[in-house]
Amino acid sequence: MRLTAWKQSLRTWFEHFFLTGDPLRSLTRICLALLVVFLLKNLFDYLQSVLTVWVEQAVVRDLRNQLYAHLHDLSLSFFHTRRTGGLLSRLTNDIALVRGALAAGFSNLIKSALLLLVCMFWIFWTSWRLALLSLIVIPPSLFLIVWLGKKLRKRSTITQERMADLNSILAETLTGIRVVKAFSMEEFEKRRFADAARDYFRAFVKQRRLGAMAGPVSEYLGVVAATCVLWYGGHEILFQHALEPQQFFIFLFAMLQLMSPLKSLSNVNATLQEGLAAAVRIFRILDTKPAIVSRPGARPVSTIQHGIEFDRVCFRYGNGPEVLRDVSFSVEAGEVVALVGPSGAGKSTLVDLVARFYDPTEGRILLDGHELTDYDVGSLRRMMGIVTQDPLLFNDTVERNIAYGVVDADPEAVRRAALAANADHFIREMTAGYGTKVGDRGLRLSGGERQRIAIARAIFKDPALLLLDEATSNLDSESELLVQEALEVLFQGRTVFVIAHRLSTIQRADRILVLDQGRIVETGTHTELVRRPGLYQKLHRLQFRLAESEALGALTPLPGALAADQAG
Repeated sequence: MRLTAWKQSLRTWFEHFFLTGDPLRSLTRICLALLVVFLLKNLFDYLQSVLTVWVEQAVVRDLRNQLYAHLHDLSLSFFHTRRTGGLLSRLTNDIALVRGALAAGFSNLIKSALLLLVCMFWIFWTSWRLALLSLIVIPPSLFLIVWLGKKLRKRSTITQERMADLNSILAETLTGIRVVKAFSMEEFEKRRFADAARDYFRAFVKQRRLGAMAGPVSEYLGVVAATCVLWYGGHEILFQHALEPQQFFIFLFAMLQLMSPLKSLSNVNATLQEGLAAAVRIFRILDTKPAIVSRPGARPVSTIQHGIEFDRVCFRYGNGPEVLRDVSFSVEAGEVVALVGPSGAGKSTLVDLVARFYDPTEGRILLDGHELTDYDVGSLRRMMGIVTQDPLLFNDTVERNIAYGVVDADPEAVRRAALAANADHFIREMTAGYGTKVGDRGLRLSGGERQRIAIARAIFKDPALLLLDEATSNLDSESELLVQEALEVLFQGRTVFVIAHRLSTIQRADRILVLDQGRIVETGTHTELVRRPGLYQKLHRLQFRLAESEALGALTPLPGALAADQAG
């Protein structure tokens, strides 16, 4: 009774306001009402679009920044088991899919849901009996949405993995384009990329084919419900006279309006499932805990007072074999220690443990009598300088590469570091001097120039501890001499671990540790070890023969096994 009275009062108000005795006034009011309604509609559409873009972009920006920041917090072990292209896909493609899901959620989902509620209210208001009959479409529609949702999420994950494969191949080939061209592998790489693109195409088409089912099936279910209502309503009008024709047609019109939001919601579900699959991949990384973290109450460190000690250290990567076995030695502050041994002996791993890129699986490493894990990781690495055999320079100016990590660095301090590294001369000859951009990974510079800028970076940082994968092994004689002079400056007053390949560096060391199969097999100075039969004497003789051959301009072939040893 109350609903009937409310409907009657609403009809009376409408007739009183719009259907006045004056036809011109009624027409004027109807036209003004139309203008106001559509003005408000377009105003709210505009506000919705602006708000939607602002919210979705803000969420995506924060998510991308959070993911990028978390990647920097993760340990090296995480990156050793992940493909660079896969991580790039998370930051680009997966984030874009999340943005698409947010856009669909804020626009189509809310709009369609509200329209659905309005239409449902309308049909129940018109005839609750026919409304209940029309609800027969709800169970199959819900089943379709749930079934398609599961399938789409699984298929979307596969599609995103294929895109990650594509990005991985792209990152590998562009980074190693010099090698690709040197081996004339352009056609092979083109085919490999085309195969990956084909796999992505197939996965994407299967996903879209599945998602395209939602709209047509939902619409057809709506037509089935409308047909049932049409038959039942017509029966009520023609034979039972229980329903007024105009009431029935109003109901039927309202019910047909339901099809659009139902179809839209089904399509939105497909977009949301893609976004959810992408979000799962993103949050899987965000939920990964860094393996190397500072423990609560960790102490800061800025210098080495006494020295570093390895105490029965063992290490393995994951579940693999042991790389270091029962390694024990001590290094005094200011001592230069050379690590020598064949390839795979564990030299790089030992240096990585000092930098705390990894923690030992057994044993402990002490710095001034305290375990490395007692120190804050950030302050520990800030007091270190690292120069690798193939230094990485960023696509920025020479000055910013030397002063990497220091904002508003003193240009004069940068120049002094370059002078000490024998780099100032060639830098000043560049077009823009210290403001010259070095290109991606420093490819616009020669190998010797990159090495000297990397050494200048270490000198500028003024580290207490220097970790050096010797920078002269792949240089010509002139560049090697300049780099060796720069290393003389760099070594002064610092504790140094150097993975040595050249006799010139080995002879400069205060002590030499000879590693083989993860163990320290010999230790001593160059003079002591070269006189003692063993692995070092053998490596020294090979190096001496190699130096003689280079001096004569004809490299004497070495036996396979010995050459393999010398490669390390």
